[in-house]
Amino acid sequence: MTPDSFSDGGRNSPEPDLIISTIQSHVKAGATIIDIGGQSTRPNAPQVTAEEEISRVIPTIKAIRAQFPHILISVDTFRAIVAEEAIKNGADIVNDISAGQLDPEMLPTVARLGCTYMAMHMRGNPGTMVQLAKYSQGVIQTVGKELEARVSAAENAGIRRWRIILDPGIGFAKNQSHNLEILRRMNELRQSPGLEGFPWLVGTSRKQFIGRITGVQHAHERTWGTAAAVTAAIHGGADIIRVHDVEEMSHVTKMADAIWRSEPVQK
Repeated sequence: MTPDSFSDGGRNSPEPDLIISTIQSHVKAGATIIDIGGQSTRPNAPQVTAEEEISRVIPTIKAIRAQFPHILISVDTFRAIVAEEAIKNGADIVNDISAGQLDPEMLPTVARLGCTYMAMHMRGNPGTMVQLAKYSQGVIQTVGKELEARVSAAENAGIRRWRIILDPGIGFAKNQSHNLEILRRMNELRQSPGLEGFPWLVGTSRKQFIGRITGVQHAHERTWGTAAAVTAAIHGGADIIRVHDVEEMSHVTKMADAIWRSEPVQK
């Protein structure tokens, strides 16, 4: 619900009838979680106030919840006050790119609310993360250690372990080689000390590294490159895929699941 997100900023109308039409098409195409954001997290995106972020997401959450009582709603925010308002108004999940590092009130707030929490790996903030994409000990080992520290912080704040979903943070304080290595070695990352058994979310959809590799400049045209990255993520054990092209990626996930995640059919 932002005017400036890298892929679909300004494309989603705040008008209830229009947003419901968009959600209907997503659900029909196979979406099981709707992720709502009011603050762009692309590199160097300008920060809006918490009040502005709330004004963008809460009406949309209310409209979706009224029309789709059984769909899961995730609020994409790193601010505790936005997370609390979203959960109170019908959201089920807090999706925090900072895993509690950008707002000291986030982890205790989520613990008090008792909701599911997606904790993503990132360093710094959207304005500084590009400069922090350095992993002298290796990206898999380092991301694993840093995520384990965030898990410990979440548990110490009172968030139940079974309420936590992890995200390796593709594109956040990661360069192209880091992103590719994470996709190749997701299985190893998932087995990092202290991270065993967690569900994982991976978001590669339309990202800049896909555009560089494929030579596709416009984000909304990166469907084929996204499909390959989504397939790799599922092969590596991802449980949730965050996408823009719902219908196309629904087909991709069904096929990837059939290859790597389903029981073999005996004939």
